[in-house]
Amino acid sequence: MDDTSPFDEMLRPDGSVRDAYRAFEAWFSSERPGDLRAKAREAEAVFRLTGITFNVYGQAEAGERLIPFDIVPRIIAAREWARLSKGIEQRVRALNAFLHDIYHRQEIVRAGRLPVGMIARNDAYLSGMIGVEPPGGIYTHIVGIDLVRTGPDQFYVLEDNARCPSGVSYMLENRETMLHMFPELFSANRVQRVSRYPETLHASLAACAPRMCEGDPTVAVLTPGIHNSAYYEHSFLADQMGVELVEGHDLRVVDGRIAMRTTQGYRAIDVLYRRVDDDFLDPLNFRPDSQLGVPGIFDVYRAGGITIANAPGTGVSDDKAIYSYMPEIVEFYTGEKPLLENVPTWRCSDPDSLAHVLDNLEELVVKEVHGSGGYGMLIGPTASKKDIREFRRKLEARPGNYIAQPTLALSTTPIFTRAGLAPRHVDLRPFVLVNPNGIEITPGGLTRVALKKGSLVVNSSQGGGTKDTWVLEDE
Repeated sequence: MDDTSPFDEMLRPDGSVRDAYRAFEAWFSSERPGDLRAKAREAEAVFRLTGITFNVYGQAEAGERLIPFDIVPRIIAAREWARLSKGIEQRVRALNAFLHDIYHRQEIVRAGRLPVGMIARNDAYLSGMIGVEPPGGIYTHIVGIDLVRTGPDQFYVLEDNARCPSGVSYMLENRETMLHMFPELFSANRVQRVSRYPETLHASLAACAPRMCEGDPTVAVLTPGIHNSAYYEHSFLADQMGVELVEGHDLRVVDGRIAMRTTQGYRAIDVLYRRVDDDFLDPLNFRPDSQLGVPGIFDVYRAGGITIANAPGTGVSDDKAIYSYMPEIVEFYTGEKPLLENVPTWRCSDPDSLAHVLDNLEELVVKEVHGSGGYGMLIGPTASKKDIREFRRKLEARPGNYIAQPTLALSTTPIFTRAGLAPRHVDLRPFVLVNPNGIEITPGGLTRVALKKGSLVVNSSQGGGTKDTWVLEDE
């Protein structure tokens, strides 16, 4: 698979407009380019005024950046979304069942479907979670499944984000901005709503309250603080849900519960939506130098005194080596063939796979097993000879730290440029909420777009932007 003929989501090969984009194209053709450019500048001003930024680490120009926003929506037909939703739900159910299994009987290992080393030697596997039953049996309360499209009916799962998936605030702000600037577009297109997400998130988290909860559950959001790259999102979601945004120093153990400091004294928390990684969650149980977590919170959690969302130890399912076993995992726990395909993956820990990858570095995408945000990866077709040489040394030194995949011909959607519409590569992160009563998938999600012509890197940390994602209502 290469990037010579990407699937255009708006235009057919003969240049005609696909059904989902017809109303948009008719509107766009009637608009004056100067007015649209003014709207694009207005959108940027709105985002800057609102403070929708993220932090970039490890670069000379590191610091706060504005995420570029493109005013052309990505539009998904109702029938396409219905098919995608079934695959997403199947995968999320399998992920939750997998996590329960590996922290209990490990039936998938006993059955020989997953090598024991994938668990035993996994840095994200928490032995302290063995035998722990999370409230409601839910490990993955909030999940982001990254999808890419390569054809009319061909979607691939790029990765599973079951630890602390981010980006939902951008999905909501993108929609709010589009509604404000282009209300006429929503009159001409029946677009499914995403605005209920904070309300649904709160209800879903409350449904996962622990057995010690008395009365209406108290929910809070735990943030590492203002210097975290996603702090805007943490504060945004707390505000939208109407709950407290807390840091580790605001919390303490009181009578076997985790309580937050208030003007009336300490108040017990039932559900903590944490945006702090496992390592930093509890200095008594994990990293003793952590200033971000709460001493003793893991012991309270194991005793059933609080729900932590997502559950500690869910990072195993984010592992890109585990990802390569997802077809087997889905089939093992659901009894069904996966509705969504994995990208073909070589595990570099395997000597034969490593040899293949080293022989074909110029054609492959190589990723760190626990990497995220576009960091620590090699995109062979666009890498320099020097980058490939350096990456080859990394691979040879620590092969088990990497997986490799073919370079997919990612689909394109149009972006607005000074010259008009131009195709750019995109991916999609739908957001999924899980509680004992069921699974809810927000229609659409966050579309990330590579703003540079020909680029396959959509991550905001690597220069990508975002779009509003429309899922149309049934006709």
